[in-house]
Amino acid sequence: MGTIIIAEAGVNHNRSIETAKKLIEKAAEAGADFVKFQTFRADDLVSKKAKKAKYQLIENKDKQDQYSMLKKLEIPLEWYPILINHCKKNGIKFLSTGFDEKSIDYLDSLNMSYFKIPSGEIINLPYLIHVAKKGKKIIISTGMSTMVEIRSALDILVHNGVSKESIIVLHCNTQYPTPMEDVNLKAMLSIRDEFEIKVGYSDHTLGIEIPIAAVALGAVMIEKHFTLDNDSKGPDHQASLNPKDLKKMITCIRNLELALGNGKKIPSKSELENLVVVRKSIHLVNALKKGQVIKKSNLKMLRPGNGISPMDVELILGKKVIRNLNKGHKLSYRDLE
Repeated sequence: MGTIIIAEAGVNHNRSIETAKKLIEKAAEAGADFVKFQTFRADDLVSKKAKKAKYQLIENKDKQDQYSMLKKLEIPLEWYPILINHCKKNGIKFLSTGFDEKSIDYLDSLNMSYFKIPSGEIINLPYLIHVAKKGKKIIISTGMSTMVEIRSALDILVHNGVSKESIIVLHCNTQYPTPMEDVNLKAMLSIRDEFEIKVGYSDHTLGIEIPIAAVALGAVMIEKHFTLDNDSKGPDHQASLNPKDLKKMITCIRNLELALGNGKKIPSKSELENLVVVRKSIHLVNALKKGQVIKKSNLKMLRPGNGISPMDVELILGKKVIRNLNKGHKLSYRDLE
């Protein structure tokens, strides 16, 4: 099975169902396995006094509270059956991140493949227990987290009935966009090795190279935000991929998976035809007469490689030739006594 790729539509629908449908279509065209939205009610997620993150102030700086921003980005419940059917129509699977217990309950009724625990909820004990009790496969993002906090969250999930085999832990940095010097991609491997668990990467950098590198390092899942238009109004558009770059990222990942191969070092089918052309065989520097003994000075290693291998040169030194041979002749064992 290849890397699972989640195209994160998130809140980039801007509360337009037509935009949400278009995001589904573009994620499917790009070759993603899942398209993911976000399920929340602002009243259950954020205090009306909570300030925006710095990156969220780019748009509408006068409104500095998260509540006003998030209230406009809630997905109406009546959208969900429509979006799920649109996913089925376009051959892509639907996911959504639930940010509170009520949202988790609703998403559970939709029979999704995974529950996604966002980075901000990794220290939310009641929420973690609530998710665990659903008995579903779990993806957990670890932005802003320490190894101690990850261990604690995993212990809570496992203690409440979730098997480690059904959890994927995503290394993540929650700055939008993430500076390259803060990616710390090797931390994904530290998580894998410390907890002996499947790992992936949720990316917020600009560009596509870091998710591709994560796959090369062993990520089993990649999550990447995308938008229809980077200039749209909203908190996440500028740090998201456009559809063209999303498709490019997925194509590169699929090519990389092919290139990683099975680890067995043998000549590939495509290079076998070059073996004779590029390798060398033992040839004569000068003509030899019948009965003459072969010396090292008589031999030269030249292409093509369909004669006696240079690795066997010691086996033919001192042998006699059974007929007259011309200068440049490619030796074969039929020439020797």
